[in-house]
Amino acid sequence: MKQKTKIIAITGAESTGKSTLAKALATHYNVPFVPEFARSYVEQLHRSYTYDDVILIAKKQIEQYNEMVLQQPPLIILDTWLLITKIWLDVVYDKVPSWIEQAIKEIHIDTFLVCDIDLPWVPDSVRENGGIDREKLQQTYIQELKNYDFPYHIIKGNYEERKKAVIKVISSLD
Repeated sequence: MKQKTKIIAITGAESTGKSTLAKALATHYNVPFVPEFARSYVEQLHRSYTYDDVILIAKKQIEQYNEMVLQQPPLIILDTWLLITKIWLDVVYDKVPSWIEQAIKEIHIDTFLVCDIDLPWVPDSVRENGGIDREKLQQTYIQELKNYDFPYHIIKGNYEERKKAVIKVISSLD
C-alpha cells in the first residue's frame, strides 16, 4: 500500500532562510521541492511588479503544487506558499480575490514551518521589508496560520539547528 504524501510549507518573513531550509530538506530526504516562484519571477521583471503579476504568481504556486502532488513523492516541500501571496496582496494592494482564500482553505498542507526572524535580514534586489516591517509581517503570517487553524511550528536557530528541528517535526508526522 502506497504511503500518503506529506506536504510541508515553509513560510515566514523575508530573509529568514526559507529557501536554504527547503533545499537542505530536499537533499536530506532525497525528494524534489517546489522552489519559490515569486522571487525568480520578480527578479526577471524589468519593471516594478503589479497586482496582475502577484495574481500570476498565486496561480503558478497552485499549478506547481498540483504538478508535484501528481508525482506522489513521499514528501513535498514548498518553499513559501499561497498564504504569503495572500498577505502580499492584502498589504500591498488591499484586495485579495476570493479564489485565493478558497484555495488556501482547500489545498492540503500537513504542517507549516515558520522560519523565525532570529536570522539577520540581508537586503537584496527583491526584498522590501526589513526592520519593523519584517517583524509586523512575521506576526501577520503567524496570525493567519492561527486564523485558518493550520498546524505550524516556529523554527529557530542557525541553519543546522533549523534543519535538525524540522527533521524532528517531519518525523512526528508519521
